[in-house]
Amino acid sequence: MPPRAPWGNWDQGEKRSYHHGRLKEALVEAARSLVARHGPAGFTLAEAAKLVGVTPAAPYRHFNDRDDLMGEVAKQGFENFRGRLVASWDEGRPDPAEALKRMGRAYLAFAREEPGYYFTMFGHAQKLASGGGHEAAQRAFDALARAAAAVLNKRGVPTASARKLGFEIWSLSHGVATLMLGRHLQPGSPECDPEAILESGVTAMIEKAVWSAR
Repeated sequence: MPPRAPWGNWDQGEKRSYHHGRLKEALVEAARSLVARHGPAGFTLAEAAKLVGVTPAAPYRHFNDRDDLMGEVAKQGFENFRGRLVASWDEGRPDPAEALKRMGRAYLAFAREEPGYYFTMFGHAQKLASGGGHEAAQRAFDALARAAAAVLNKRGVPTASARKLGFEIWSLSHGVATLMLGRHLQPGSPECDPEAILESGVTAMIEKAVWSAR
């Protein structure tokens, strides 16, 4: 017998419940699962409907097309992602630099634990326009930019360059996470541990920003 799907049983009673508000949630979970398995371009809206157990026409009650569904997955992913970043930052305690390191570890942990969200979130920026995804992504980046500003402030450096530093850290983090997910970097390796590489790279970026401001 196949394992029970996360969106419920496959009997007719469960399908009927989708008419009362759960279909949208089930389709998002199905898309997230399919992206984790096949990548963001590896399935159709009809395949998501089939995985849920509804007709190919049913998703159109909630989504205009596949991109609309992917936009909702990305939005929820960025909301979850931001929550993890903010929690790991913990208002910069006990020290902004140490808290920023925790954010880096949280970034990599999210990519590792939520590949369905992660690949959708960073698959194509234009798809974020659907369903508030762009705003959710911006809020996630703002959390990182505020952390960068706090680190610079602690070093006595003007925070005008904090957003630029935030984009640099985000770019490095994404590159390290992508290599990690592709198994090019190996956690615990003495030479290519992703957390160690990210931490040393971010430290170098901060030192460069401090030096450039003086």
